[in-house]
Amino acid sequence: MKTPDQIRAIAKATLEIEAQSISALINFVDQSFALAVSEIFQSKGRVIVTGVGKSAIIAQKITATFNSTGTPAVFMHAADAVHGDLGIIQQADIIICISKSGNTPEIKVLLPLLKAAGNKLIAMVGNIDSYLAKQADYIINCTVLKEACPNNLAPTSSTTAQLAMGDALAVCLLECRDFKSEDFAKFHPGGALGKRLYLKAGDLATQNQKPQVKKTDAVRNVIIEISSKRIGAAAVIENDTLIGIVTDGDIRRMMEKYELINDLTAADIMSYTPKTIEADELAVNALMVMQQKNISQIIVTKQNHFFGFIHLHDLIKEGII
Repeated sequence: MKTPDQIRAIAKATLEIEAQSISALINFVDQSFALAVSEIFQSKGRVIVTGVGKSAIIAQKITATFNSTGTPAVFMHAADAVHGDLGIIQQADIIICISKSGNTPEIKVLLPLLKAAGNKLIAMVGNIDSYLAKQADYIINCTVLKEACPNNLAPTSSTTAQLAMGDALAVCLLECRDFKSEDFAKFHPGGALGKRLYLKAGDLATQNQKPQVKKTDAVRNVIIEISSKRIGAAAVIENDTLIGIVTDGDIRRMMEKYELINDLTAADIMSYTPKTIEADELAVNALMVMQQKNISQIIVTKQNHFFGFIHLHDLIKEGII
């Protein structure tokens, strides 16, 4: 068993080797890389990403990154391709084949079939003298000096290099497409990031009850309304127009200030300048206001009319915080 100091030293050495491998890739971003990006960007088809072994796992991740950033992509395992999965490939598709050696038996079987179909082939390869590199239309060089594995066998630095080059491709294509945060939200509607980019204040407000009172309502009725609707506040409405708010805090301050409260009304304890947000604004903007003003709920309006409430708990529940 290694000592803690030895384990830390091994981990640091691994990260150093892999960091150096990624840094070296900068020198491999050449004309072929740029032409490969242009070919994908101008293509009317999809990107078919393929590989075998650990490279196939990297291919799946690159496929996912492409799809989430506006480049339609499909993963195809190189070994499965010759057993029917070649049917995935359409005429306008571009193939990215990932391999460290570029000489594996599966690759040698697959490439002639791809070339016969006439699809453009991009080789993401760690050996530019390999069979794969010589068959490719474009080469993305992922050569590494050594694996982080002490035996120089287990794919470590090489797969890290492939992953990094895949990210470089995806980001270049993202920039070429002028991919905005709004576009990102379309592909990530279920995640917290997506919700921050598309969920509206009005969407959350409709999930809550709408506590509201008139300014002439007795304090007892105001307390009952706040308590029953479980928002911690009530909007004060006059002629269908929002004129104020009564919160739990206003109730507590009233109890400290007055000994007799039976004759008090909402108008006596309300705040006349409540913080509001329009229903069409992003819910994340409501969070910003609530944090700035140190409040736990905010009134949602629609065309200056009372629409509902958002509570801090609503934002937590949606994962926006």
